[in-house]
Amino acid sequence: MDPYPLIADHGLIGDLQTAALVSSDGTVDWFCCPRFDSPTVFASLLDHKRGGHCGIRPAGQPYTARQLYFPDTAILITRFSTETGTAEVADFMPPAPLTQATDRHRLIRMVRCVRGHVEFEVEVAPRFDYGRRSHTTRLSGEGAIFDAGSATLTLHAVREPHDARLAQIQVTGDNDVYARLTLSAGDVRGFVLESGADGPPRPVRSAEFLHAFEDTARFWRTWLAGSSYRGRWREMVNRSAITLKLMTYAPTGAVIAAPTAGLPEQIGGERNWDYRYTWIRDASFAVYSLLNLGFTEEAAGFSRWLADRYSEGTAAPGGPLRIMYRVDGSAELGEETLYHWEGYRGSRPVRIGNGAAGQLQLDIYGELMDSVYEAHLHGLRAGHRGWSALTGVLDWLGDNWDRPDEGIWETRGGQADFTYGRLMSWVAFDRGIRLAESLRRPGPVDRWRAHRDRIYRQIWDRGWHPGRRAFVQRYDSDVLDSSLLRMAQVGFVAPSDPKWFATLTAMESELVTDSLVYRYDPSASPDGLRGSEGTFSLCTFAYVGALAGAGYVDKARLVFEKMLTYATHLGLYAEEIGPTGEQLGNFPQAFTHLSLIDAAIALDQALERGNTM
Repeated sequence: MDPYPLIADHGLIGDLQTAALVSSDGTVDWFCCPRFDSPTVFASLLDHKRGGHCGIRPAGQPYTARQLYFPDTAILITRFSTETGTAEVADFMPPAPLTQATDRHRLIRMVRCVRGHVEFEVEVAPRFDYGRRSHTTRLSGEGAIFDAGSATLTLHAVREPHDARLAQIQVTGDNDVYARLTLSAGDVRGFVLESGADGPPRPVRSAEFLHAFEDTARFWRTWLAGSSYRGRWREMVNRSAITLKLMTYAPTGAVIAAPTAGLPEQIGGERNWDYRYTWIRDASFAVYSLLNLGFTEEAAGFSRWLADRYSEGTAAPGGPLRIMYRVDGSAELGEETLYHWEGYRGSRPVRIGNGAAGQLQLDIYGELMDSVYEAHLHGLRAGHRGWSALTGVLDWLGDNWDRPDEGIWETRGGQADFTYGRLMSWVAFDRGIRLAESLRRPGPVDRWRAHRDRIYRQIWDRGWHPGRRAFVQRYDSDVLDSSLLRMAQVGFVAPSDPKWFATLTAMESELVTDSLVYRYDPSASPDGLRGSEGTFSLCTFAYVGALAGAGYVDKARLVFEKMLTYATHLGLYAEEIGPTGEQLGNFPQAFTHLSLIDAAIALDQALERGNTM
């Protein structure tokens, strides 16, 4: 039996500073603490023997398991049905302080018997610091403490006065805790796993458990009520919004790309990266999507995080901005390999940190300026300090936009003249000009206009390939690239331009397979890595928006509806879809859910206009 669950067979819970994955069999197999980018406590998803886990499942009898989210919340419920009864485990994390980083986090596992009686087996087996640090375990009548020196995890048991007969607890030879627990209909038990606890294990009564459940549900429902989306795909958009909120580090407003590291883009392959950081590109898209959903406060928080990054930027070979940062804004992301871990289903190497952090990717400057301009249109205006920093960014870009770079996809095949980098440089200058004119702020607008117009002519001269009848990935090549699906959206080309229609047709014939979209063809454009990859879900949603904008609304709707069938049972998406429809890559991925939101809004608007082709 394969010890690794499908990537899709997981739900995400979190407290706005860190997060955990819970598989459909009731196992917490990924949890970093105290932050998203901290070392792991549970990571059996990447090594089932050495990674650590926390499992709750029926003992000694067959069962079926199903998962759902408590409606309009981030509370995950796993239901177990056996011959003797039905029970469910509610997993959630009460929100941490929204403005202050803390080491104290609570992962609550509430077990409730619904019908009959069910015996559960519980195993808590932490493996601190990516399985590199051993721990001791101290058991008490109220719970246990797992102590790894620099990190501890405290287990508080939910107990009532008569519970001595319900549970049998022991410490194993690996300093793990194993217990058996029998519940009858109406019983509510479980435990709290707490990091940074300020005292020893304490008894938790069932009423306190239920109160925490209700408070957490109220928090999420109150937050979601702020959404202004009333379109046709409300359930999927709402789930995407909650997922993005779960991946937001509240003290700074930063949204991580994904809560996981090392999940492969190809099973058994080497395309395994650490996504627990904040990309400037994702940040910029997040501002746009959050504003479109009416979440102005979140967009403002993220805008402030972005402003801090471009305001503190210094001249360097890679520019005033790094492509990614940690959630606290620091830029030390040195990449290392965890050689002692076998990787998900043998997918090695397992990497932490990210070696692409030092790449030159010119497109991020356009995404930054586009998000600043979008925020401006929604009343979030740049102050004097911010404007001065932005002019410095554009001055640097004016001297560097015509350089080869690594491109949006962070390939490791060397620098080239990527069309998308030029396109977004055009966006950067265009939005800078608009901001200066709207705000009446000083700046070398004539110089920016000259750069913008030169880039425009260059893309039409060198980015358009007459033989392919399409805009291509990089100059002097004939490779197609789905990043260019944004050309019409950003206003570079009219959505009715014949050359834009031709580009969409070329992409459909080469990059689209039954509605799913590849980034590019690695065989035609070597990226320095072995193996292949699946279709990119964010590209598929971008294709929906491009089709809708070009008037192909019926086709766009069909592609969108097909794409929704690839969502997990909980409405989540990883980075990619594999050949058999499986989720691949880090999970869930923020960029995919951002693109889903944008596609749904674009499609709603196109359907309301009613002009279809």
